Amino acid sequence: MNPQSDRAWRRVDAEARWRHFGRALATPVSVLRIPGIYAPDREGGTPLGRLRQGLPVLAAQDDVYTNHIHADDLARACWLALWRGRAGRAYHVSDDSDLRMADYYDFAADLYQLPRPARVARDQAQALFSPMQWSFMQESRRLRNQRMKQELRLTLRYPTVAQGLRASA
Repeated sequence: MNPQSDRAWRRVDAEARWRHFGRALATPVSVLRIPGIYAPDREGGTPLGRLRQGLPVLAAQDDVYTNHIHADDLARACWLALWRGRAGRAYHVSDDSDLRMADYYDFAADLYQLPRPARVARDQAQALFSPMQWSFMQESRRLRNQRMKQELRLTLRYPTVAQGLRASA
């Protein structure tokens, strides 16, 4: 873990506090690290709103990796963590997709038959994105979900963004 923003430092602190709480009360506590959540019935739960607004994405040379989880798979991971999660363990709750953010929006645009978003350079992007979106772009990660699959024994209903968005479309 290499926190780069205030939000990331708060997340590290929160995880440490939960682990401390678990040890102090002899209660098993597992940490679930959850990236972008999507679902058709979730406010902002699909890229549709952003595409309809015509918001841009980063140009290929500046693009970041993004991780996602369908809300149904997240709910199942939470349930399984209650029963199978190991004390003090962190689980990356994400699907198997390995893609960059622009690719995610391009796929969604094609699926919903909307124009693909424009590309902008990183130096232009900060003025165009919300502070939260910009923060995500500063913390590009490629999460590995093997521990979630092995220890929680979760079989993803939507193993890729493509499958999840197609099911939602």
